[in-house]
Amino acid sequence: MIATTGAQLLPNAAVTNVRTQLLPLTTVLTPNISEARLLLENAGAKITPEIKNVKDLVQLASLLQPMGPKYVLVKGGHMPLDKDLNVPQQATEQKYVVDVLHTDDKTTVFITEFSHSKNTHGTGCSLASAIASNLALGSSVPDAVEEACRYVEAGIRTSVDLGHGNGPINHFHSVGMVQDPSCESSLRMREWTADDGLGRGP
Repeated sequence: MIATTGAQLLPNAAVTNVRTQLLPLTTVLTPNISEARLLLENAGAKITPEIKNVKDLVQLASLLQPMGPKYVLVKGGHMPLDKDLNVPQQATEQKYVVDVLHTDDKTTVFITEFSHSKNTHGTGCSLASAIASNLALGSSVPDAVEEACRYVEAGIRTSVDLGHGNGPINHFHSVGMVQDPSCESSLRMREWTADDGLGRGP
């Protein structure tokens, strides 16, 4: 619905149809932060959370889930956090990408080391497709998300520069018989609880 550049790709009428017609049928909704805010604003929310830290990402996911999807995965790739899981003051402090998975009674955070790569074109679509593929193979939703996060992380780490601008991730990193040592995942996941404080990286 919203591109990495910030451009809205769907008119408001189409966003309304997505929210009212598709979300109640959805197993896993995977919005980025801007898309999550757009859906809330489309639903009439007067105030949407300003993202300052991981707690705000959790709140954003929890506000979306009552719209109908069984799970909401808010993707934090557009807003890397610092070592204390706050929005950094400077780009040099970017340390982690945090994705938040929320369902009725449980929230899980997936924390991955931020990769300073320009080859991130299509990461959101790749993540959603990997989740769907894992679900088709019989994985639970949390397991499907975990494996998809690892897949995309490795795709970014092993990408090669193609042409100019933002290149694609490497979708074929797992095709070889021997895994590249650089693909070892940094992903850590843990259940989020209401009394979780900041300052707790992986």
